[in-house]
Amino acid sequence: QVQLVESGGGLVQAGGSLRLSCAASGSIFSINAMDWYRQAPGKQRELVATTTSAGVTIYVGSVKGRFTISRDNTKNMVYLQMNSLKPEDTAVYYCRARYSDSKLNSWGQGTQVTVSS
Repeated sequence: QVQLVESGGGLVQAGGSLRLSCAASGSIFSINAMDWYRQAPGKQRELVATTTSAGVTIYVGSVKGRFTISRDNTKNMVYLQMNSLKPEDTAVYYCRARYSDSKLNSWGQGTQVTVSS
C-alpha cells in the first residue's frame, strides 16, 4: 500500500495562487489514478481533480479553469496548482491513491488551504 504526504497549503488572499504537492512512497506501481479532494468545515469531502495512469485529467465543479492537476512519475509526485483562489476554496485538501481494488485506496493526512477575502 502507498503512503501519501501532502504539503504546500497555507494562507493566501483571494485571487492568489498555491501549489499543493503529494509525495507517494511504497507500492505505487498498481495505482490507477491519483485524486485531489477537499473538505470544508461542516461539509462532505468532495472530489476536486483526478489524473489517471492513462494520462486523463478530470476537474470537478468550480475549479475548472483555475486548478491544474499534474504528476511527475520520476519523482512519485502529484501536484495541484491552484490559481485565482476564492474564499470558498478554503478547505483541507487531501490526495488519494486509487486502485482497482478499492480496499487498497489510500489517503494522505491533508493540508489546510485558507483563502482570505
